[in-house]
Amino acid sequence: MFFLNPNSCKGFEPVPSKEGSWMMAQNDLVVAGIDVAKDKVDVCIRPLPLRRTFASTAEGRRELVSWLRRKKVGKTVMEASGGYEREWAKALRGAKIEVRIVDPKRVRDFARSAGRLAKNDTIDAEMIAWFAETFGEAPGQAYDAERDKLAQIVNARLGLLDIQTEMLNRGEHAGPEAVQKMQARMLKNIAVEIAKLEAVIAAMIEATPNFAERAEIIESVPGLARTTSATLIAKMPELGQVNGKIGAALLGAAPYDDDSGRRRGERHIKGGRRKVRNAFYMA
Repeated sequence: MFFLNPNSCKGFEPVPSKEGSWMMAQNDLVVAGIDVAKDKVDVCIRPLPLRRTFASTAEGRRELVSWLRRKKVGKTVMEASGGYEREWAKALRGAKIEVRIVDPKRVRDFARSAGRLAKNDTIDAEMIAWFAETFGEAPGQAYDAERDKLAQIVNARLGLLDIQTEMLNRGEHAGPEAVQKMQARMLKNIAVEIAKLEAVIAAMIEATPNFAERAEIIESVPGLARTTSATLIAKMPELGQVNGKIGAALLGAAPYDDDSGRRRGERHIKGGRRKVRNAFYMA
């Protein structure tokens, strides 16, 4: 008898499914997984199989586009990486190569489910590609530059609100007069910046017919005002395209079953988009 170290177990080999292979043969679609870091990206084209690393520079992005074109790649998939993915996605979209941004947690859970416990940039690129091939049928949202811009402004406002809340909580405790005055000045400046961003958000929504139409519908619901509608417009582009149950699941407000055999467990909400759910809750 012998025992295996689970950390050395490769798990299932990531080979394309029959369905995925059939789709690739029919559509001639080659998918590349891209793992984004601060100073580089690692790319994997599994069917060929090929792997390469590109520097996070303008030249590196041009080299990536050229390489993907030579390999007939029609779709690229990368994880949301705190903003580091934006320039890469912009370069690829400019080259008419499809880009899909996915949730890192889903990719990691997918890798674990296949027994792939090891993690590094090269492995991550392979896992992203395998994930994309496996769930290739899930439609992605078409890229909208205006919505992306709105989302960045909304994120900036939410970030300032977090800082404001943290400082207000600190202010509840006694401290030296100099510290209290510093906090008062900073809170005043933060409030001014928040107001400026809210004005920019309101103007952008008014100037964009699609946004204005959605905002009017959302704000017709009692209790939902402009800042909440802006968050929903920026971070839930699926609104108006999916039914209520799917919308609730995306928001993270859908109660999920927890049953097994005769046991009927309590229903709990889980998953979804935390920042959107928080904004909806605070409304």
